[in-house]
Amino acid sequence: MNRLVVSPSPHDDNYMKTSEIMFNVCMALLPALSVGCCAFGFPALIVTAVSVASCVLFEFLCRKLMKRDNTIGDLSAVVTGMILAMNLPSTVPLWIPIIGSFVAIVVVKQLFGGLGQNFANPAITARIVLMVSFPSIMTNWINPFFWHNPDAVTSATPLALGEGDILPSYLDLFIGNTGGCIGETSALALLIGGLYLIARKIINPATPIAFIGTAALLSFIAGDDPLYQILSGGLFLGAFFMATDYATTPISTKGKIVFGIGCGIITFVIRHFGSFPEGVSFSILLMNVLTPYIEQLTRTKVFGAKKESEKS
Repeated sequence: MNRLVVSPSPHDDNYMKTSEIMFNVCMALLPALSVGCCAFGFPALIVTAVSVASCVLFEFLCRKLMKRDNTIGDLSAVVTGMILAMNLPSTVPLWIPIIGSFVAIVVVKQLFGGLGQNFANPAITARIVLMVSFPSIMTNWINPFFWHNPDAVTSATPLALGEGDILPSYLDLFIGNTGGCIGETSALALLIGGLYLIARKIINPATPIAFIGTAALLSFIAGDDPLYQILSGGLFLGAFFMATDYATTPISTKGKIVFGIGCGIITFVIRHFGSFPEGVSFSILLMNVLTPYIEQLTRTKVFGAKKESEKS
């Protein structure tokens, strides 16, 4: 006689566990992170290692102090550490990723209940806190000496270059032969990672396409070079790896498109009119705050459902 087994969701045996999702994100981050470590040398590798180790340690200690089940096995702290490191220059002192890890894991993630409960992307929030608190340290970039510059002199990112400066070529921007943060310089490596996540169905392509497309369209309308704008800075890193965070972005496809368009608009406004050359992190954080309202406005109507009539 067959028994009817009643159990909590998920009921699909083929669903992907959190640790599997995070492992795939780690794999997708490796191409860009590898290019960054090769381009900026051993210091970039050390910054990355300290960032990841700090995130894992803070998560372990915080869960212990809060007397909750430890969650370092889900690899989410590793992903946060990798993304945080990719948003840092290779020249930062090692206490910078430690402070950033504390902000990301303890303040943004664990104090709000842990994975899935945080209101904003932990790595993005940590980067913004570091950028506002230590602007000179966070904007001290060097040229990538792996490709053609063994002297590795201090430089500006492509978006910070002004009139009279020699701009990098599209090819330099595409492969990562420019100054910048550890993981944001190579559009090619980030694109490979992003396509991997899409192919594995880890992320929905709606947000990256809407984000990058909106930024490119507005740059074209404003008379800027749209290709230069989308290949420069952290646009690809933000679009594929930070604007697609499950906990802080809308669930529905319509909501993801609205989220991506909003990110693209804010990024363009900050880049074109603001004092900061880059606006990706600020745009994603602001849209994270608006996510509950986007969810409410783009909520799918249940088939056959009717609004309860007002009582007279």
